Amino acid sequence: MVASPLADALTGIRVLDLSRLLPGPFLTMVLADMGADVVKIEDPKIGDYMRQFPPAKGGISGRFLAVNRGKRSAALDLKNPAAKDVFLQMVDQADVIVESFRPGVMDKLGLSYAELSARNPKIVVCSISGFGQTGPYVHRAGHDLGYIALAGVLGMSGGVAGGAPGMPGVQIADLAGGALWGATAILGALVGRVRTGKGAHLDISMTEGALALLAAELGNQDCGAKPTRGTETINGGLACYSIYATKDGRYLAVGALEPKFWIALNTAIGRPPQVAELLGDQTKTRSELAAIFATKTGAEWKELLDQHDCCVELVLEPSELAAHPLHTAREVFFTIDGGAGVGPIQQTRTPLGTPRNPSPPPRLGEHTAAVLAEYGISADVIDQLSRR
Repeated sequence: MVASPLADALTGIRVLDLSRLLPGPFLTMVLADMGADVVKIEDPKIGDYMRQFPPAKGGISGRFLAVNRGKRSAALDLKNPAAKDVFLQMVDQADVIVESFRPGVMDKLGLSYAELSARNPKIVVCSISGFGQTGPYVHRAGHDLGYIALAGVLGMSGGVAGGAPGMPGVQIADLAGGALWGATAILGALVGRVRTGKGAHLDISMTEGALALLAAELGNQDCGAKPTRGTETINGGLACYSIYATKDGRYLAVGALEPKFWIALNTAIGRPPQVAELLGDQTKTRSELAAIFATKTGAEWKELLDQHDCCVELVLEPSELAAHPLHTAREVFFTIDGGAGVGPIQQTRTPLGTPRNPSPPPRLGEHTAAVLAEYGISADVIDQLSRR
């Protein structure tokens, strides 16, 4: 397996990761995949909460294993003055800090951006939160579902006009809204630092990150439209861009949006193509397509439609992904050794490509002594922290 051209892009960049659960760890995995040295700073008692989520392999959560490769773990109780002082010494030499506490927690710990940047003016601090570091919801608790509700994303989800919003199958605000916007902001801040010599405090709101995904529909709204679920071009309003059941209970994702694809699809299924019906009576067209697709199995339709350029794909279940020829050819899935008690771990590369020789997700505090020594912490202090 060939490593990505970006696998060494961030070599030499030191990242201190205070985040937990999904958004921050996914973000720092992206940085680690690009060669950054990522150290998870974890509470000695429980560490990243996601370590505990079932199901598990070798006592470590599958979700944790999926988003923490290529990192090291140092156990430090930041409420302890001695451990906090050690962390601040690490900040002096670090490039990036990622945190996902509720706004105000870093200030209470004595780790505000003002205090951190006073020690290291080049430090880039990325703060991920549900609603941002300012505003009336700054101290409000939340989860992905609530974030996308306030972002308008949930209101656009669900294929039935006038029906209830549809529950997304993945965490949109956590991953796209927080992790990927956070990673983009960090990379931009590192480039900007080369020019200015100064770091930055990045306020990443997962709600705003999800809202940004509505850019095109909000552009339509500005032109007088009233976008909502089940009525728009690509969220259920058109029969040519929809999901249909097959004879054996599988589903086809039909995306024959443009006239040439619509004609190709109808020709393939033996239905007289009419370009005008792309914008005509969608109920009638949808009913006719549903009846036709219900006559064959998913496999039969795939074999037939693969011969036509008509933008139709069989809906895959997660269990089918690794064996799919597209993902196999592009080496989307790979395996690393999780060590004793864990064994092989299946990993999924990001679109950035395959990392270079990634280490397995770390055990809690596994690298504390080695990491602190690398950051110049004396052996006596490391020993005192270990005993404490």
